[in-house]
Parts: sequence; structure tokens; C-alpha cells
Amino acid sequence: MSEEKALLAVRDKIDTIDRKIQQLLNARTACAQEVAKIKVANGEQSDFYRPEREAMVLRNVMARNDGPLPAKDMARLFREIMSACLATERLLKVAYLGPEGSFTQAAAAKQFGGSVEPNLEAPLPMYFTLLKWAMQVTVLCPLKTQLKAWYLIL
Repeated sequence: MSEEKALLAVRDKIDTIDRKIQQLLNARTACAQEVAKIKVANGEQSDFYRPEREAMVLRNVMARNDGPLPAKDMARLFREIMSACLATERLLKVAYLGPEGSFTQAAAAKQFGGSVEPNLEAPLPMYFTLLKWAMQVTVLCPLKTQLKAWYLIL
């Protein structure tokens, strides 16, 4: 088989797999929307993000991963999938200290994925006011140590 035919055959396989992935992602999103409907029917209106559930899913993803994609990369992809699915339930608003491009923004993206509504620069007391008034905002606040910056979700 010529190189061109061999490449075409592998690319056809990739296209078939991509279609299956897309179908499965849409099915997963529909399930996430069903979860939201159940939560709303039972009186929940604001707190759709469940970090403990996300952590459990990511631990399971990493544990069952058998490569060749490294487990940490697989977990990163699943974090983005969960972020996109959550956005179809209710958009997660994340407030972080610092300007766009700051370490805190990078930590927010790493923790919550790309499908969130960032609330940019505001003074620290403003974030605590948002929390106090239950404005459906998650706040990422940096705590600096002598070793490195650690981020805490409040």
C-alpha cells in the first residue's frame, strides 16, 4: 500500500472516531441537562457546580486510562468536557483577582475549564460582597506562601 493510501485509511478511521466522539459528547451533554432539570425540580436554583463530583469523575478517568494519552492529559480533556456540559446547565461565574493573563486567571481556567464566565479585576472586598449576597459567583483567591502561590476556592 502506498504512503498516500495508508494515510488516507488512517485518516478515515480518525474521522469515524471523531464522529463517534461528537455523538457521545452530545449524549453526555443531554444527560447533564437532565441532571439540571432534576435539580431544579427538587428546588435547587443556584449551586449546580459540584467540585466533589468533578473530582470523583476525574479520579475515575485517570484510574481507568490505559494510554497512550497520559492520564493527566485525559483528565484535562474531561475537565473541559465537564465545563462545557455545566455551561449548558447554568453558566458558572468565576471571579479572580488580577488582570487578564494573571496567574489567578490561569488557575481559574485550569480548575474550571474554558466554559465559564470570568469576572475580571475587582477589589478583594467586592468578591466577598458577591459571595455574601449569593450572586452565584465562585471566587478564586490567591494565598501566597514563601514557597509558591496556592489557590483556594472560597
